[in-house]
Amino acid sequence: MTRIALVGAGAVAQRHVDVLRGLHGVEVVSVADPAQAAASSLASSCGARAFTSAEESLDAVPADAVYICVPPFAHGPPEVAALDRGLPIFVEKPLALDLPTAVALADRVAAADVVTGTGYHWRCLDTLDRARDLLCETPPLLAMGYWLDKRPPVGWWGRRDRSGGQVVEQLTHVLDLARVLLGEAEAVYAVGVLDDTEPPQGGEADDIEAATAATVQFASGAVATLAATSLLSAKRAAGLDIIGRGRTLELSELALIVDDGATRVEHTPSVDAKTLVDAEFIAAVRGERESTRAPYAEVLGTHRLACALTESVATGRPTRIVS
Repeated sequence: MTRIALVGAGAVAQRHVDVLRGLHGVEVVSVADPAQAAASSLASSCGARAFTSAEESLDAVPADAVYICVPPFAHGPPEVAALDRGLPIFVEKPLALDLPTAVALADRVAAADVVTGTGYHWRCLDTLDRARDLLCETPPLLAMGYWLDKRPPVGWWGRRDRSGGQVVEQLTHVLDLARVLLGEAEAVYAVGVLDDTEPPQGGEADDIEAATAATVQFASGAVATLAATSLLSAKRAAGLDIIGRGRTLELSELALIVDDGATRVEHTPSVDAKTLVDAEFIAAVRGERESTRAPYAEVLGTHRLACALTESVATGRPTRIVS
């Protein structure tokens, strides 16, 4: 039996619990969240024990791995608690609120030498593998990434010191796709705009950009434009369009569309990426596979790119990406 300790009791944590309960030989043994009612509710749904801190839960209940499903501002202490105990960690995206926190945790991960997985489940799409093969035939030169959505209802999301902004919290999935398919980014330039057209509905007004536009230069020679907004009343689209000579690939979590001008073919994923990302992490913890597809050290580059974009917005200048 593989025993899982869960840190965080929000909607994403609930999703992982639903998946983990369906995997053979997996048991969620503890749930920790500062909101005691939330921890107790989620724990009772899966027969686990509830706690208000990661340290308390890990000391009280033996676990084989830890899932960390907390808001951006809460990353750091839970990872340290797990790593100090030599436990494998699965970290939901984004890795942290800022870059220094994620870099420091990456150093701890390397020192602990444990299995890691992250919430970049788009990497588990088999349509991504198909896109990669097609790009070997037709090298990409231009890409257009986008996350056009509504504002999530949680209060912390609209605060820069809590979420890091939409680029860090949502567009990060698209940035990760871009790194996988286009290679590492070298420089970015981004601008953003706040939305002050409506008064806040109680509490503090949002202080993050309601819309962001950016250009990115990749070491491969490809260039990309990126757009993100939370101004809509419903999610419209999130994905990455890639253009090479004579061919366009439109890749999202839902489908890959290949258009060569004469034909337009849609491929849908044959796997549930949200299930597979958990199954592969559990397999890696058990030693049944060498690693996950999105280990912490590798996706640190995605977080670095997101933070470079937010830095460019803040300074009004292009930002070079130095790893």
